[in-house]
Amino acid sequence: MIATWRKKRTEKRVTKRGFMKKTIKELVIPIQFTCPISLDLMKDPVTLSTGITYDRENIEKWINEGGNQTCPITNQHLKSYVLIPNHNIRKMIQQWCVENKEHGIDRIPTPRIPISSSDVSELLAKITNSSKLEMQDSRLCEELVTRVKNLASESDRNKCCFVTNGIGKVLSSAFLELSKGKNAKNASTEEVILSTLTLFLPLDVKSKTILGSISSLRCIAWFLKNGSLSSRRNAVLVLRDIMKMEEQEKVEILLNIEGALEGLVKLVKEPICPNTTKASLLTIYHMVNNSSSQSSRSRFVDVGLVELLIELLVDCDKSICEKALGVLDGILSYEEGVKRAYNYALSVPVLVKKLLRVSDLATEFSVSILWKICKNENNGDCGVFVEALQVGAFQKLLLMLQIGCSEITKEKASELLKLLNVHRDRAECVDSLDFKSLKRTF
Repeated sequence: MIATWRKKRTEKRVTKRGFMKKTIKELVIPIQFTCPISLDLMKDPVTLSTGITYDRENIEKWINEGGNQTCPITNQHLKSYVLIPNHNIRKMIQQWCVENKEHGIDRIPTPRIPISSSDVSELLAKITNSSKLEMQDSRLCEELVTRVKNLASESDRNKCCFVTNGIGKVLSSAFLELSKGKNAKNASTEEVILSTLTLFLPLDVKSKTILGSISSLRCIAWFLKNGSLSSRRNAVLVLRDIMKMEEQEKVEILLNIEGALEGLVKLVKEPICPNTTKASLLTIYHMVNNSSSQSSRSRFVDVGLVELLIELLVDCDKSICEKALGVLDGILSYEEGVKRAYNYALSVPVLVKKLLRVSDLATEFSVSILWKICKNENNGDCGVFVEALQVGAFQKLLLMLQIGCSEITKEKASELLKLLNVHRDRAECVDSLDFKSLKRTF
């Protein structure tokens, strides 16, 4: 009795599934509703000057990214690149979607009309006027920038239109003007501008030059130290883009701004998200390697960045590991940084662990750092050499030379091997566990 009931229930399920498959298979999208390029259902049908209708996304890629000047179907030369929305076809597609809702077809939303170049120019002109120091209206400026942010978030086409019309320069100039105002009410507007700027990264050189001024950098540093989590994130992302210019003048300005250095280190110590950690490390890397003042760079050592980076290296992903090692290598370019790494217990074990384990770049940085630490040994108890041997540095360095590496890394690895070879009798440099899986031949 039970077996018969189960059999009937199974047959009913199979029949039902088979019926559904048959229904879906029979559902065919009308040819007039499909884009001739992708053959998919059109979401935003537009008509070219040749009279052929395409989906907006596909035809824009054909014209803009492909650099084509002809109609894909008729192969006629396009007299105009204006795309006219085909509202009749769009309404018919929406009606068809509603009628076939039971087959899992969702109704396509009514697309928003993309912003035109003239509208963008007008909007940017208003932002420029509202941010000028002599007739500053921070509230109006904030409303206008918020509108830019919303429009740019709607589509890539809108974002490209803003970039083409110089949005980076306009927002950077507005930020500079507001930072000169020294008005507490401007902080909210400046925060919105920073948030909007992150949508258009990387910025052009002119925009980064404007943001690299003393007034702008001081304002960004304030957000970096005192802002909310989102504003601190936006500040470090913009700051990373500015520091990529590798201009010594901007680095010195930032180093001399109170709270900037501490704010960057805090983002590494108390991470908000992986992107902010990477951005902070890259910014510090440019600051360390492009500063001419050793006293300024030594401030990174004073705030405990050497120990912080080594602890970060214990468990982090590849990208963060490479950046942290790059910063550490830069800090150890002067004596104070080397001493801090030399006296920290985790330094050698963590660095040896990264050899041949993360990436070629991480290995090169690790060899360079180990070389600097070992060169600091002043014929004392040679504890660093013994420790390096115990954690397997000798074998890894030998393997590196066999596999191959850059000439600079090869020289440092060879010198390290010579230094370690003298002390091999003081430590077991081959872990017996390495041979536990080998079978004896006798």
